[in-house]
Amino acid sequence: MINVGHKLFMLDEILPPLKANGKIFWFNPQSFPAVNSISPNETKTKKAKLPKIKKENNVLLLKKSNFDRALKETKYLLVEFYVSLSQLSQNLSEEFAEAARQLKKEAPRIQFGKIDVTDQHDLRKEFNIQQFPTVKFFVDGSRKDPIDCKGVREASTFITWVKRRTGPSTVLINSTAQAEDMINAEDLAVIGFFKSRTDVASFVSQTSVKIFDVPVESHILLFAPKNSQTFNATYENYKSAAVEFRGKIMFVLVDTNETRNGRVFEYFRITQADVPAVRILNLTRDAKYKMPADEVTVENLRHFCQSYLDGKAKLHLSSEEIPDDWDKLPVKVLVGKNFNRIVFNETMTVFVMFYAPWSDDCTKLLPVWDKLGEEYESRKDIIIAKIDVTANDILSITLDRYPFFRLFPAGPDYQVVAYAGEHTVKAFSEFLEEQSKTKAETREKQEETGGTKEDLSQEENVITQKAEL
Repeated sequence: MINVGHKLFMLDEILPPLKANGKIFWFNPQSFPAVNSISPNETKTKKAKLPKIKKENNVLLLKKSNFDRALKETKYLLVEFYVSLSQLSQNLSEEFAEAARQLKKEAPRIQFGKIDVTDQHDLRKEFNIQQFPTVKFFVDGSRKDPIDCKGVREASTFITWVKRRTGPSTVLINSTAQAEDMINAEDLAVIGFFKSRTDVASFVSQTSVKIFDVPVESHILLFAPKNSQTFNATYENYKSAAVEFRGKIMFVLVDTNETRNGRVFEYFRITQADVPAVRILNLTRDAKYKMPADEVTVENLRHFCQSYLDGKAKLHLSSEEIPDDWDKLPVKVLVGKNFNRIVFNETMTVFVMFYAPWSDDCTKLLPVWDKLGEEYESRKDIIIAKIDVTANDILSITLDRYPFFRLFPAGPDYQVVAYAGEHTVKAFSEFLEEQSKTKAETREKQEETGGTKEDLSQEENVITQKAEL
């Protein structure tokens, strides 16, 4: 599956780099147009030089008095609206600063800034900041209709997200030397070898993991067997719809006869009984949508895509049934249907392992997690739990590499704290105790100062009313 610019292509085969004939395309979000220079004929008016806006860890410290100036001086400005006492804000600020550091020399036109809305009430009201942290992207100095940066929580994804909105997504490679230079310079280089250009990309299992790790805005996938009698008619309808939504949604074909595509079937919970099936995926939010109609016609596809773009499509959530003995063992078993009810509560802190049963790393860690559960089994204020994320869709959590761990502190404010320490019982336990202490101290400070409490009820919330299980 390769996205070349705003066009989609049938990929006949992915070949080893530098060994294919014909043109080579490289998926490169890091090329930026040159900075506009002042015309030699322009008359420059001498003005008193203003002091630079202060920075903290490569991030501009913004407030009402300097925000307009920052916009005027910056081509691209990514801004975090945060609350200083919020643990979630603190966690995101660290990743935000790391992204700013990495892009400092590589893309100087992209600036990062942050605003503490605790005392910047006017800016909070102007941009309708309802939950913390919130990140918005400002372009060309305009403060009207900034782009929401939703669901991004790590430095690498901040970098990818902002690059996709500031530079071309592809580069035409005309020589093997150019290809070698680009491959050596990148952690992720997706290269496509094409015979011809079309509007539909074929899913290729070898590139699926890396491509799905990149938060591309919108993909629509058709799951169908190429050898079926109805395939040609279905595919023609799909291609026709792809033309209408070129540049808005990436159309992908997944051959269900290809056994190597098994992981993508698992990711979308597609079985042979479901095909042909159509799904839309928004990778920034990890949100999936199912086409309501069974028949793959141009009209049905058109209605589905437009409904999605208009924000009217219903989220599609998969969930296993709640096991009868889900709470009988030291480690509680969560599924989509009981996840929000268990982890978001005011009295219990819940520490969750998100795992995939096919992952060797997860399999090795499950006994360690069981031991942690045994250690905390007698605690009335802490729950140790696990959830198979390959069988259950959880919209309130941004997925990470398996296994990953999230702590949900007790309280009404729906906090989520990521764990990035060692995978040992001792390290897990120390993290739990430290977070419990931090939570208590934060609440005491908020009570003393009457400060703003973070509210994740909108962003990382319990999304059930519009979802279909």
